[in-house]
Amino acid sequence: MIGSGVFKKVAPMTAALGNPWWVILAWIMAGLVSLAGALTNAEVAGLIADPGGQYAYFKRMYGKAFSFSFGWTSFAVIQTATAASVAYVFAQSLNSLVPLPHLSAAMEQYAFFDNIGVKVVAIGLITILTIINIRGVENGGFVSNLIASTMVIAIVSIVLIGLGMPGGTMEHFNSAPNPIEKLGTAGLFTVFFAAMMQAFWAYEGWNNLGFMGGEIKDPTKNIPLALIFGVGVVMLIYTVINFTYLYVLSPNELTAIAHNPNGIAGVEVIRKLLGEAGVFIVSILICVATFGSTNGVLLTASRLYYTMAKDSLFFKGAAQVHPTFQTPTISLIIQGVWSSLLVLSGSFDQLTDMLVFAAFLYYGAMAAGVFVLRVKEPNTPRTIKAFGYPVLPALFILFCIALVVSSVIERPWECFYGLLLIASGLPFYFVWNRVKG
Repeated sequence: MIGSGVFKKVAPMTAALGNPWWVILAWIMAGLVSLAGALTNAEVAGLIADPGGQYAYFKRMYGKAFSFSFGWTSFAVIQTATAASVAYVFAQSLNSLVPLPHLSAAMEQYAFFDNIGVKVVAIGLITILTIINIRGVENGGFVSNLIASTMVIAIVSIVLIGLGMPGGTMEHFNSAPNPIEKLGTAGLFTVFFAAMMQAFWAYEGWNNLGFMGGEIKDPTKNIPLALIFGVGVVMLIYTVINFTYLYVLSPNELTAIAHNPNGIAGVEVIRKLLGEAGVFIVSILICVATFGSTNGVLLTASRLYYTMAKDSLFFKGAAQVHPTFQTPTISLIIQGVWSSLLVLSGSFDQLTDMLVFAAFLYYGAMAAGVFVLRVKEPNTPRTIKAFGYPVLPALFILFCIALVVSSVIERPWECFYGLLLIASGLPFYFVWNRVKG
């Protein structure tokens, strides 16, 4: 879960809301919503430990057509676009340390060739991590665990430096105007919702662990616990580090960073406190964070496409397992190729806008499935039951609906393209389903 969002999203959120307390509230609310999703999802994860995560859940809840639509959407945009965009941020961070080559201005007018050095590095990262994961889940898991541990240490260091060194002040919180005075109640609701959308990008990925249900020891116990504990810890980390950003940088400084296409709040905090030497260090840390985040997506999502192929609802070769390493090699390769093509497309901003919209369509359906399975399978033993059932799952469903509706109103074209990508899987479904039949 911890990747580029923890360093970047506070700036646009502050530019929109203006008041640090409201920004912190947006992070907390986004975390609580994600935690509500994890608490709800834990019941299903404990009930269905099959590989494929939500794909397996949806198949049991609603049937194979709906589960295919989720799997195809994950392949078309949710998971692969996440890997592509985070790998791109890794390459941008590396570019701040070692300038990467560019083509001529005439060539870079074309999206395919724009920022080609950064794109080549991003594709190189996806390729290297794909190879690591082909060689075994232990290798991919070791990389993720090592980098996650390093990231937590790095974030704690930034917090200690930011709060312990002179330069920050609570005046940033106390003197900022209340946005309701400028926006009104209705306007604040819209802007606050948009700010939460920014935070959700940082929380995205909390549900990916379920994709690996077939490769985790005691999955009916460990997956639900990991979901709940993981989201809770990340919410705490995000709240504390964003408080640090807002303590060190004023709302005006963060707004200026938001208007700079290459601005990164985490870098500017360290620049203010430690100078250029600190910038070098934090740029390395961002590389580490995005390296680990990219690996986490590639490691987990490939199991989804493997499971779909086993059901004859994806490219046939994706069902193959490496004879030595016992990993879904072809699935990993297909995922890596499509992610690399998304890197070359240059449409990262649009893709990331679609990510949250598409993801919450299925988050809401997943929570509704808890009710469906309670009716369909009332006597099936449940390792963990949804916390606060039926109230909390129902509230989570209502929030998902509100977020989807708000997205359609605020970003109609991005939502249209997202729906188009979802619908693009229909011809494949009819072909593969007919061949299977």
